[in-house]
Amino acid sequence: MKRDSHDTLIRIDYEDEHTMDAFSRLAPFIQDFIYQNKWEELRGIQVAACEAIFDTDDNLLLSSGTASGKTEAAFLPVLTELYNNPSKSVGVLYISPLKALINDQFKRLEQLLLDSNISVWKWHGDASQTQKDKLVKNPEGLLQITPESLESLITNKRGACLQMFSDLRFVVIDEVHHFMRDARGVQLLCVLQRLQKLTGVIPRRIGLSATIGNIEMAQSWLNTGTGRNCAAPITDEGKKRVRLHVERFVNYADKRDFEERDDSGNVTKIDTGGDIGDREHYEYLFKATLDKKTIIFTNSREETEFILANLREIALKNKAPDIYRVHHGNVSALLRETTEDEMKADDEKIVTGATVTLELGIDIGSLDQAVQVGAPLNVSSFAQRLGRCGRRGQVPQLLFTIVESIQINSADILGPINWEFIRTIAIIETYTKEQWIEPIYPHYHAYNLLYHQTMSHLKSNGEMSAAALAQAILTLGCFDKISQDDYRQLLEHLINTDQLERTERGGIIIGREGEKIVNSHKFLTVFITPEYLLVKDENRTIGTVDKAYPIGTRFALAGQAWETVELNEKSKVIFVKHVPGISLVDWDVDFDVELHTVLVRKIRDVLMSDDPYPYLSERCAPRLEEIRYIAKNSGILENLVTPLSDKKYAIFPWVGTRQLFTLHYALMDRGIHNKLPWMTCVFLEVTYKGTPESLEEIIYDILHSDINLYDLPLPEKVQVRGKYNEFIPEQLLRKQFVEDYLDFEGLKKALL
Repeated sequence: MKRDSHDTLIRIDYEDEHTMDAFSRLAPFIQDFIYQNKWEELRGIQVAACEAIFDTDDNLLLSSGTASGKTEAAFLPVLTELYNNPSKSVGVLYISPLKALINDQFKRLEQLLLDSNISVWKWHGDASQTQKDKLVKNPEGLLQITPESLESLITNKRGACLQMFSDLRFVVIDEVHHFMRDARGVQLLCVLQRLQKLTGVIPRRIGLSATIGNIEMAQSWLNTGTGRNCAAPITDEGKKRVRLHVERFVNYADKRDFEERDDSGNVTKIDTGGDIGDREHYEYLFKATLDKKTIIFTNSREETEFILANLREIALKNKAPDIYRVHHGNVSALLRETTEDEMKADDEKIVTGATVTLELGIDIGSLDQAVQVGAPLNVSSFAQRLGRCGRRGQVPQLLFTIVESIQINSADILGPINWEFIRTIAIIETYTKEQWIEPIYPHYHAYNLLYHQTMSHLKSNGEMSAAALAQAILTLGCFDKISQDDYRQLLEHLINTDQLERTERGGIIIGREGEKIVNSHKFLTVFITPEYLLVKDENRTIGTVDKAYPIGTRFALAGQAWETVELNEKSKVIFVKHVPGISLVDWDVDFDVELHTVLVRKIRDVLMSDDPYPYLSERCAPRLEEIRYIAKNSGILENLVTPLSDKKYAIFPWVGTRQLFTLHYALMDRGIHNKLPWMTCVFLEVTYKGTPESLEEIIYDILHSDINLYDLPLPEKVQVRGKYNEFIPEQLLRKQFVEDYLDFEGLKKALL
């Protein structure tokens, strides 16, 4: 772009006519912003978004890599539309899963909108009440909000809600993949559709995501309840370079001796194994992250705390600066925000340990690298974490570290196989070679959300007839697979348990027990949150834990060790003092992991192949060859059934977790005891007195049978985890498990 001496925009030097046309249609304040920030061009996804917004009435799904300009792609044309044709209420609603993401985007949008006369507001628990009141009195511009705050608005302030959104034009949903896989996504779609019914306005929806596995499913999700089509422009981002390296460390359970020698060959230390791999791992991470802005991702809060505490101890011994931070959901918001600000600063070489909290798109500036300890949970998680590095022109660099324990005497022939190591390779290969990401399964029978929306609707509207209530709730797009009979069964159960109550006029209102639920501050959240205790160092909040640590107990939090000096269980507060050293902390596990058939088949491909992988270290390559040798000679790659011992077999159908569980219950129905040894296991372990051939015959007979999944011997209280399940009849929870989790057709398709 060039300017004349009066600093007026006169020309854009883009060769592509589509790019030039898109730029010329943007509002003047946006064109100035682009010039001032020295953008060389509009990216392909930004041009495509402009064309979709300006030239159609469709919804829009923008799916491309992290830092590809998706947020700007959405806001540049949307804000142009709002500038050219101001709305009579809030014109744009931006919905985010995280308050931190809202705060981050708020700062960016404030800069963009400086010369626009378009205001930007944020509405969540930490936002100013004065600003909220000001918006209610004079609704305008762009509002950033979480699903819970939007639910609160439409439930508790219907009148204000009607005024605030009477001329709503666009709803921008960030991190669509996060909402699709979560109960909050069902909640969000329900609330948006209730808002449409209240205002009579159907705004266009724009979804943003870096990791969509199935575009058609995401389009369908985004369209729910709008009656619109959804555009999903595909732009060629080209192949990107990625630097990957996998390193391995070993703990020897047999306590064998190791010697360390000085430069002269003298023995300086004798070690007896045990945790030598762990210690090597921490030293390696310390050196690998020196003077490099890094996120160290782990799969648990405990591991994050422990690794960062060890790095801090090593730094102390080496008289190196304390650059180590911890970022997860149990660290206080203030400490997390401080860490984010430090990471944004170009001159700060901060090393931050994190779980999923830094997977989402909070701006943390340019990273030198990311580290993944252990296998990522799945391909989607790997894609998100890879996307956190390589911003602003850098080549993404991701280092994997695997620590394994070696046993001399394994229980069976498969014991020496490190499945986490192989899964890591399979995830890397699946994403980098095929760009495949897991599709997200829809929530067709989310009865816990059906309960929540029923209670929320009654709280908002007061007494309703059963017919009117059913009409209001079952017409929400998320519940179109739920029958009238199921809803009638739920309502009767809620009346019988005093969640609901019939009035003398025959209507339905919230009952005595239901009032306790809907009047709780926790009612707005539809995800499971444990009972946490606040941890305070004098008046400074450190974070939360889910155990009441007694006085004198030491535990870790926010990368530091603390000792309990006072415990107030009634107020749920632990007062602590800072202490030196390394301590442990444990949180109850609150997530489930499942593998998709595509990934499991890739695990088999890795084992069958002879391909070397250039990103494996000198320690990893021979270990892979060893595991491949064991797998090929055990028969698991060719045979459905493999003997492990006299009466123990392994069944390897090479299918995903849902299909494997379906086979597990079907075998139990035939009286054959079997189990998944661990959640991410790719085989069933079977106790059986017959031959492998006869067991295989039984499996194929199951596959050719017309089995009724409802007749399988499911556990008595089987259910898909969900908040409010305690208020749902067990037969409906069982139905949800059968219909939304088990997959007999997928099992048959994979094996027949």
